[in-house]
Amino acid sequence: MRGLVLHDVTGPGALRLEELPDPVGGDGTELIEVHAAGIGFVDWLVTRGEYQIRPDLPFVPGIEVAGTIGERRVAATVPFGAFAERALAPSIVVFDLPDAMTFAQGAAMVTNYQTAHLALTRRGRMRAGEDVLVLGAAGGVGLAAIQVARALDAGRIIAVVSTAERGEAARAAGADVVRLIGEPWEREERADLVVDPVGGEAFARGLRALDAEGRLLVIGFASGDIPSLGVNRLLLRHTEVVGVNYGGMLMVDPGFPQTAWRDLAGWFERGLLTPAGISEHPLAEVPAILQALGDRRMAGKPVAIL
Repeated sequence: MRGLVLHDVTGPGALRLEELPDPVGGDGTELIEVHAAGIGFVDWLVTRGEYQIRPDLPFVPGIEVAGTIGERRVAATVPFGAFAERALAPSIVVFDLPDAMTFAQGAAMVTNYQTAHLALTRRGRMRAGEDVLVLGAAGGVGLAAIQVARALDAGRIIAVVSTAERGEAARAAGADVVRLIGEPWEREERADLVVDPVGGEAFARGLRALDAEGRLLVIGFASGDIPSLGVNRLLLRHTEVVGVNYGGMLMVDPGFPQTAWRDLAGWFERGLLTPAGISEHPLAEVPAILQALGDRRMAGKPVAIL
């Protein structure tokens, strides 16, 4: 099989397209014929050795796939190995695709939408009618959060983006209000929940935008800056900062991804959400796409088609 192999952690340029043996699994795993693989910011971090999990080199990166197991159409989260023609996935994170869902849509949904679901429902305890502010709203997690919030019957959905062009992507996904990061949105908007995959200065500004008893959901640090917190702010405003870690939650509750997928697939079938911002690319273009993600030159959710 063909696959993109990372030989050192100097960035996406270290990926090489090579012939590889098929992966061999054991009990509790499924071998998937990959038709589409999600490309995300996490993958860029992995190629630079900046992700919290660092497999031994060389290895095939990528954590999101959609494809087939025999006649079964599936999407799955894989512990790396997605950027290849075949990948092994733990059975607990293999999901049946609705008939109308394409492989590209499945690969785009499997991690970002699961993360957004975990953030807003379980960790954020979102209630219908609550207002949601999404930082980095034109990225993969941001677009997913907008759509999941809409499916959960949010009140106002406020998207914070870096450019007007990215704002159009957020609005197309279902945002009611679009604010540029350079505007004083933290003084002019209020939200019950803030979804934060960005970190850095945006984290502190997101805290200021929280209404009383609001929750800020920490999903990642795309800015590259992990912020610190003076907890007196939480006391004075009766607010919360809540961690959201999709992979880490598997160790806490291995059954949660299947429960979440039933919601997500059901919303898709009812037309309540459609994976937004998908662009399709050949496998050989993955290194260039990853560099564009790292340079903040790409919005939405790129997917490799095999």
